[in-house]
Amino acid sequence: DNEFSRAWTKIAKDLPTPKAILSISAHWETEGTKVTAMDRPKTIHDFYGFPPELYTMEYPAPGSKDLASEVAKLTGAQEDTAWGLDHGTWIVLAKMFPRADVPVVQLSLDADLDPMGHFRLGRKLSSLRDRGILILGSGNVVHNLMMMDPKGDTFDWASRFDGIVKDRIIKDDLEALVRYEDFGEPARFSIPTNEHYLPLLYALSLKEKGEPVQFFAEGMVLGSISMRSLRIG
Repeated sequence: DNEFSRAWTKIAKDLPTPKAILSISAHWETEGTKVTAMDRPKTIHDFYGFPPELYTMEYPAPGSKDLASEVAKLTGAQEDTAWGLDHGTWIVLAKMFPRADVPVVQLSLDADLDPMGHFRLGRKLSSLRDRGILILGSGNVVHNLMMMDPKGDTFDWASRFDGIVKDRIIKDDLEALVRYEDFGEPARFSIPTNEHYLPLLYALSLKEKGEPVQFFAEGMVLGSISMRSLRIG
């Protein structure tokens, strides 16, 4: 329970209830693109060193074989029945839709694609928006665990990069965010590995020119993790 999780709860109340949810999480990297295709995806506790209560939490949302099949056709993804919902997905959805009554399908991150490849793949999902599917990108704009500061003092490079991303989104300069390495040192420190950044590119790839964006949560934790959250549309 914190300002960010409360913001996720609040934003969900402002949304129409989705017919289903397609989640792109930082925590499922695969060879090739995969999509969960089971009736009841399991809750995956893919973390360590956290309070024991988190390991007992379950998010028993149904899956959707129909949506998985459609995503597979749109993207060429392989249907998967072994994964489930990792914490990048259920931690957020447990606050947004606590009744777990909306079907959830998860799309993996193909480790062989470059950022532009992910951006282009995301664009293939655009028709889902017209059908009432909520597409959720779950990661962090800034995510450097090796440089976390227990005192919480935000690093200058972290706040700079977080601000750059916000500014470029407002200006609709989305391809600059695909080429994030061009931003130099702030990007190198903020994105030491890019799996937490890539879900943002999927969301941005679906944004229409001039479509409104709401930054409904902003802030840094532990000095090197951005909790910026945004709604498109």
